[in-house]
Amino acid sequence: MTGSTDTVPSGHVEPSLELREVGVDFGERTVLRAVNWSVCAGERWVVLGRNGSGKTTVLRVAALMLHPSRGLVRVLGEELGRTDVRALRKRIGFVSPALADRLRPTIAAADVVMTALHGALEPWWHEYSQANRDRALRLLDQVGIGSLARQGFATLSSGERQRVLLARMLMTDPGILLLDEPMAGLDLGGREELIEVLDTLAGEPQTAPMVLVTHHLEEIPPSFTHALLLTAGQVLAAGPINEVLTSANLSACFGVHIVVRRVRGRWQAQREA
Repeated sequence: MTGSTDTVPSGHVEPSLELREVGVDFGERTVLRAVNWSVCAGERWVVLGRNGSGKTTVLRVAALMLHPSRGLVRVLGEELGRTDVRALRKRIGFVSPALADRLRPTIAAADVVMTALHGALEPWWHEYSQANRDRALRLLDQVGIGSLARQGFATLSSGERQRVLLARMLMTDPGILLLDEPMAGLDLGGREELIEVLDTLAGEPQTAPMVLVTHHLEEIPPSFTHALLLTAGQVLAAGPINEVLTSANLSACFGVHIVVRRVRGRWQAQREA
């Protein structure tokens, strides 16, 4: 499935995320061009493309962090421009590398998670109940680092920090989960641990729709269902992952001859000899 594509399934299911003819300009530079894309309940998407292809820009538009220059954006049934963006953002789970840089080094991991309830960076700006703290602890357990709840954020490994931010994203029980390159900078062990956590989360039917931006096929959790390929700010292909992640599509997307394989559920890509 190639070109700008409508991925809304038959039966008029309301998408959790819908972009229609979305374009983004930064000055005289066009970053996104007529992007059409929909994400529905139960879908787990990976977004791939070269540096500068528009991956992070698409995610920022979806997270309502960036207003497009043109086009329609609808998230969780609400249309951008016709809703209270501040209220709607609270229903969106968004993980970006920039958040880690804004956190106080000594803030406890549990407080990082708990403060998501108010979109805060410090626990003393609002009041929290014991139930709030208990939920934060359960989420840290869920991502495999419950024993680190009292540890200062800066003392954690890069992989542990990413799992704290993942737990923080889940704290508000969002309607859609957006992850911008969460594996960037992780060592092999940290990457594999995070992939396992994301795969478990993605495999649970009650989990909200997920979108993961990454540079590498090897970072795609096995249970992900759909893929979006971007090139020069345009949709090259979008749809079920087995149909999109082909050698031909990836070669066109990255501009080199690539052979794509799937081994025991994990994707691999290698330049053709």
